[in-house]
Amino acid sequence: MSKLWGGRFNKETSRLVEEFTASIYFDKRLYKQDIAGSIAHVKMLAKQGIVLPEEAEQIIAGLEEIKREIETGQFQFNPSDEDIHMAIERVLRVKIGRVAAKLHTARSRNDQVCLDMRLYLKEEIEEINISILNLIKSLLTTAQRHLEVILPGYTHLQRAQPVLLSHYLLAYIEMLKRERDRFQDCYKRVDVMPLGSAALAGTTFPIDRHYVAELLGFSQVSTNSIDTVSDRDFILEFLSASAILAVHLSRMAEELVLWSSQEFDFIEIDDAFCTGSSIMPQKKNPDVAELIRGKSGRVFGNLIALLTVMKGLPLTYNRDMQEDKEPLFDTIDTVKPALKLLAEIWQNIKIKEKNMLKATQKGFLLATDLADYLVTRGLPFREAHQIVGEMVKYCQEKGKELENLTLEEMKGFCNLIGEDVKEVLDVKKAIERRRAWGGTALTEVKRQIEHLKKELK
Repeated sequence: MSKLWGGRFNKETSRLVEEFTASIYFDKRLYKQDIAGSIAHVKMLAKQGIVLPEEAEQIIAGLEEIKREIETGQFQFNPSDEDIHMAIERVLRVKIGRVAAKLHTARSRNDQVCLDMRLYLKEEIEEINISILNLIKSLLTTAQRHLEVILPGYTHLQRAQPVLLSHYLLAYIEMLKRERDRFQDCYKRVDVMPLGSAALAGTTFPIDRHYVAELLGFSQVSTNSIDTVSDRDFILEFLSASAILAVHLSRMAEELVLWSSQEFDFIEIDDAFCTGSSIMPQKKNPDVAELIRGKSGRVFGNLIALLTVMKGLPLTYNRDMQEDKEPLFDTIDTVKPALKLLAEIWQNIKIKEKNMLKATQKGFLLATDLADYLVTRGLPFREAHQIVGEMVKYCQEKGKELENLTLEEMKGFCNLIGEDVKEVLDVKKAIERRRAWGGTALTEVKRQIEHLKKELK
């Protein structure tokens, strides 16, 4: 089959070359954006008198028919078409004849693919931000349902200090709020209309780029044709935001894996989100969480792949840039279901409150509180830290916890300790003492939740 660009060539393209260079296998998902862009483009051509109104009507009718055929599975994709743009134009010529050739006036596949990718990515960012919001709501609901549940907070995966579970979950909400900000900010740089830059230098036709932008819902029009067709920053920025999102989703997944283990036994993940073992009948594996954790590597790899593609390219368009689509599509196909699954997991999770509280009773979680108590009695913090460290060592030797020591034993380390030390070594009261802005006290967590509710509205 002769190519639409084949006038300069004496030989047919090698079948191996066609197979190697074709992007139709994966960029056919851009058909809606490609057709929408073409319809806007031909409307502009008619408005500017570059094509006749009746020609524009023919082209638009043909494009709409092609869209219906693709969506009903009647459209036949052919590797010789190379990409979605050529596939649609080929079938359009079959449907309406020679007038179809006028559609490509004043544009190039270079600016056409940029348009398709920007239209597509705008939609995907909006969907991802909705999914992030749904996960935030799921976490917030879980936090409110278990508002006063206490568990150990960890540093270095060692029990450190008691915190409220609600406060713990709000930490992930803060991460996800930053994700939304990043994607919304990225959206601003995606929301730029590139069509009209043509191959790299613009066009000699009297086009109206702002009219096309208005038709397609873009808030800006690109200002430099050379930069426009060579720019993939908007995809790199999206992949970067997605990689940071994947980090946070992976960390959350890791907590689900740990907390659902028999060693922690803090939660039970609903059966609908677990699988069994092919050999061990007793097993209930947190496979969904493990896969979310594992798939983060794909998202990181996609960012690195495109950075590597772009780093050595001279201006303007180079065929290497065809490699932008698969990393983008794969990233979208990875993060969207991960967000939806995590929202469902948290909505259906079982929190083992007693086990969480019991875990705070070992590990000297109130050692810092005891040191702070000694500071209120006049000791410098470093001296208080030293004394409490010696008390912890003594407890380890005796097989005791700090709250099990007698007052006499405590006074053996520091005679400033009084009867009121029992108030200090109470987990619930330790939580309530942390009233500083952003702390884990119940009153502060309630304030944070009310603030979040207002933000979500």
